[in-house]
Amino acid sequence: MTLDSANPFAAPSTLPYELPDFTAVREEHYEPALRAGMAEQRAQVEAIATSAEPPTVENTLEAFERSGRLLTRTMQAFYNQVSADATPGLEDVYERLSPEYAAHRDAIYMDARLYARLRALDDAAQAGTVTLEPDTAWLLHTMLKDFRRSGIDLDADQQATLRDLNARITELEAVFARKLLAGEKSSAVRITDVADLDGLPDDAIAGAAASASARGYDGEWLVDLQLPTQQNVVGSLARREVRERVQRASESRGAHGDDNDTRETLLEIVRLRAERARLLGHEHHASYVAEDATAKTTQAVSAMLGRLAPPAVANARREGAELEAILRRTEPDAELRASDWAYLSEAVRKERYSLDDALLRPYLELDRVVRDGVFVAANRLFGLSFAEREDLVGYHPDVRVFEVFDAPEPGERDQGLGLFLADYYTRPSKRGGAWMNNLVDQNHLFGQKPVVVNNLNIVKPPAGDPTLLLWDEVITLFHEFGHALHGLLSDVRYVSQSGTEVPRDFVEYPSQVNEMWAWEPEILRSYAVHHVTGEPLPEEWLTTMLASRQFNEGFSTTEYLAAALLDQAWHQLAPEEVPTSADDVVPFEVKALAAAGVDYAPVPPRYRTTYFNHIFGSGYSAGYYSYIWSEVLDADTVEWYRENGGLTRENGEAFRRKLLARGGSQDPLDSFRDLRGRDPEIAPLLARRGLEG
Repeated sequence: MTLDSANPFAAPSTLPYELPDFTAVREEHYEPALRAGMAEQRAQVEAIATSAEPPTVENTLEAFERSGRLLTRTMQAFYNQVSADATPGLEDVYERLSPEYAAHRDAIYMDARLYARLRALDDAAQAGTVTLEPDTAWLLHTMLKDFRRSGIDLDADQQATLRDLNARITELEAVFARKLLAGEKSSAVRITDVADLDGLPDDAIAGAAASASARGYDGEWLVDLQLPTQQNVVGSLARREVRERVQRASESRGAHGDDNDTRETLLEIVRLRAERARLLGHEHHASYVAEDATAKTTQAVSAMLGRLAPPAVANARREGAELEAILRRTEPDAELRASDWAYLSEAVRKERYSLDDALLRPYLELDRVVRDGVFVAANRLFGLSFAEREDLVGYHPDVRVFEVFDAPEPGERDQGLGLFLADYYTRPSKRGGAWMNNLVDQNHLFGQKPVVVNNLNIVKPPAGDPTLLLWDEVITLFHEFGHALHGLLSDVRYVSQSGTEVPRDFVEYPSQVNEMWAWEPEILRSYAVHHVTGEPLPEEWLTTMLASRQFNEGFSTTEYLAAALLDQAWHQLAPEEVPTSADDVVPFEVKALAAAGVDYAPVPPRYRTTYFNHIFGSGYSAGYYSYIWSEVLDADTVEWYRENGGLTRENGEAFRRKLLARGGSQDPLDSFRDLRGRDPEIAPLLARRGLEG
């Protein structure tokens, strides 16, 4: 299939750093470019597989790495846009082409001829007749593993079955994501009396009014839902019945029996994943996933989660008892509900630490946090600088483009490192949550520099008003930029080893480490400045903020662990154990949470099953445990920074060169050991989360 040369994906972009030319890209350009890209790569792989030459690094491994460039540049732009600015047309393309792409990948990784060449190259390396560089040896190792995990050892009938399973699973994941996005929009809570928003700051009320007006509800207010169960507005709404409305809207998503009901879709996904795992020789899908992660086994995953859950729930129950006592001061017979937690805990925090979000928000203006917080920390650690490129255009008007320089000052133009795209505001066309994508992967094979995107879902204020953040949103900014740094500071030869191309239970580690700089007093003083008066955050507030870091940790740890355990419960099922009726989804969830000991009603899972996009619409199936697994490495690394002087260029350079730069070019735990000098220890995590007992 030949692609029209007028298609903007037909050739690499001529813009700086090969940024896609979004001024030229139209919805109709994606499908033909994706189809042409698959056809091109099939032809390239066929040439490798049928080569009469003995296999070498150049004609086999590197030839494979060079294949599919059209497909890669199109797909990276497409996947980013369909998640950040979807249209019905893009969603249709996603659903229709997802199974075709799964079949395309299967055709490659079930090609016995290509596998034979890789094995022959490996045999030569083992025999010593071929010498491989360490990154090349690791590439060969991971490719052989990928072939085995993709069914290369199955017979023809089994491979045909596996192809059907992969196509259907991929299709259903796209369906789940589409239903969830539509369900989030339809579940937004309409408010007709502004008094019901008592407690919300004025700019948040104005944002709700703007959101309602944009959807045709003039004179009303619309509370849009975030992806997690916990909704930020619940911490401010004074009316208990309104908080409960928002909470119920959040927790009931995907279970309304309408077109956006996700239950039948997710049940089929779970069953088919279990069937695929069995076909590939695994007890269940969770076993299949763990094998390819640093955890290696579900026993290791379950052991960690099981160790953490009891003390976390005990902490949450102590916190809950305190909150219920406060609630009963005004409602003597009331029982604590999930919708009460954020509001009452905010009151406790205000009383105990003389701080609350309403006081902090004027000091947390978005641009200032990014420029004088996120960017300053990167400058102090890694010597990076940033300059906004208003001449470069993103895929949506809200997207801002920054050029990143590997130099203290952006004027040193010969040190351009890559591009950072910031897309911070929520909109109906964007899926919930926060994430990082690559538009261009750093690699030396093609001489490409990185182009990375951060997406958040901050409510956009009316034009001319400042964007004031909650503290959790500040932490999210630093977290996602940690992913961006992993991509920007990659220094590898092969595309498939670039930046965040590491196991799922390792990828969150660098991003979680980057959260520490939000709390660093020097950095905090730089960005926490009143957006009107210019006054810095009072020093006593900074002190109390640092003292409050473990506040509400029982809730935070329990809601996360409940979701991680729920993920494992679904994905440790054999095919015949998967429920068959949509009506069984909620009872299964209830039973699973009780069995894991995390069934504490005031602290629901961070994601309930019906809107758990991480595991049913994204890449975290049986891998949501990754955040806490990565946090073991993160907490240990925070200790390393402290032991070695904290925020210094020397420390940043060591973290960059020994870990971030290496991406997936070696066993990632070897990168950690190189940095830390030993295996990771769990004690710093237990101390951080108050779980030592």
